[in-house]
Amino acid sequence: MTHDPRRAAAGPEAGHRRPTAPDKQRPLNVVVHTYALAPVDRLSLDVVARRSGLHPDLVRRFVTLGLVDATRDDSGRLWFAPGAPATLARIQRLRAGLPLNYASLGLVLDLLDRISELEAALRRSNAGSRSDESWI
Repeated sequence: MTHDPRRAAAGPEAGHRRPTAPDKQRPLNVVVHTYALAPVDRLSLDVVARRSGLHPDLVRRFVTLGLVDATRDDSGRLWFAPGAPATLARIQRLRAGLPLNYASLGLVLDLLDRISELEAALRRSNAGSRSDESWI
């Protein structure tokens, strides 16, 4: 039998682990999320500004210029439709891509909306016809 100095120094139980008492159980950290059951029908100025990444004053200016629609409540606060952040992102993309000021972007937005409406009407009217005859 060979002599193991580690075992001798630790005592006869060094090779065997003694079962230890379980640690006190720590309480679970539970995060509860609540979600609205109905879709949100309006957004506040702060929410729209945060979601669009714009300063609230710039969002107010867009409302004044008529680039984005908003309503006011009895206390004068602005409320927006759920699609307002997407509209503001569209405005920012157009502003970055075209050398136009914000006031003239209103005209561009109106024209783009009208083109979308006409394209949708054309698709609906051509839904029953063959696709190769749609432009004849």
